[in-house]
Amino acid sequence: MCTALNCPAAGCFGRNLDLERSYGEAVTVTPRNMPLAFRAAPPLPRHHAMIGMAHVAQGYPLYYEATNEHGLSIAALNFPESAVYHPYQTGKVNLAPFELIPYLLGRCAALQEARALLEEVSILQVDFAPHLPASPLHWLVGDASGSLTVESTNPGLQLYENHAHVLTNEPPFPFHRENLRQYAALTPNPLPGTFSRGAGSFGLPGGLDSASRFVRAAFTLRCADPGAAEAETVSRFFRILDTVAQTAGCVRLPQGQCQQTLYSCCCTGGVYYYATCENRALTAVSLHREDLEGSEPVTYPLRREQRVTWEN
Repeated sequence: MCTALNCPAAGCFGRNLDLERSYGEAVTVTPRNMPLAFRAAPPLPRHHAMIGMAHVAQGYPLYYEATNEHGLSIAALNFPESAVYHPYQTGKVNLAPFELIPYLLGRCAALQEARALLEEVSILQVDFAPHLPASPLHWLVGDASGSLTVESTNPGLQLYENHAHVLTNEPPFPFHRENLRQYAALTPNPLPGTFSRGAGSFGLPGGLDSASRFVRAAFTLRCADPGAAEAETVSRFFRILDTVAQTAGCVRLPQGQCQQTLYSCCCTGGVYYYATCENRALTAVSLHREDLEGSEPVTYPLRREQRVTWEN
């Protein structure tokens, strides 16, 4: 389970990845001249450069989320009950679920372009490999102009304008959009006749389920001051992600494992910032410090050792 956020006003996009285990992910840069092949769509020998978190398998970046050199970003989130993928459809751009992020970021510079391209897309039921089956996913797409939720369900690919700029997991997005309405009265402002600061948020759900996380993230994102400088903005963005983060032991799975926030990230200005569950200090990788005309992926393993600044 995960939570993704887009903050158009601050130009930040990011997410918490909540799982019970790591899959060997690394910060990954895909330069412009790295050929991108697709199972049923024409290849992209040249495309926009991108950076994000990915598991690289057989030289192919399986992105969890990424942003491209123009500031368009996408995050994939677990959607286990409602995701439906389809057979090949003539007249459509047929993409496997693991291909949507590189295809969209490779071709589109802005949300408006992505929205138009997505009208032509159908998501194929195709596994990457026998040991890497297709994950049931839905997606948050965003840039400084707004946000879009993308869900492949029984009728086909559904596109929803997302004015909350938040995505979590099940149920489908229309439920979260309607559920959010009942919390419209929540406010960051003081309430007359109350003795507690923050009383305007009374009733804000505090659970770790996806519906509660959606409402809590949407309220915090709406009310938070984005800050003036990049360092301040990034710090506050991570603080928003902290409000929906999961601690090991608080979400237990039937098999006995514990789900937790494995990492949190923030993409802004071509820089990918992240912190892991083991290492709360921020690490940054800049897309624009790489050779964007290259033809091979560049990966940076996650820094998981806790870094502490000692003062004495």
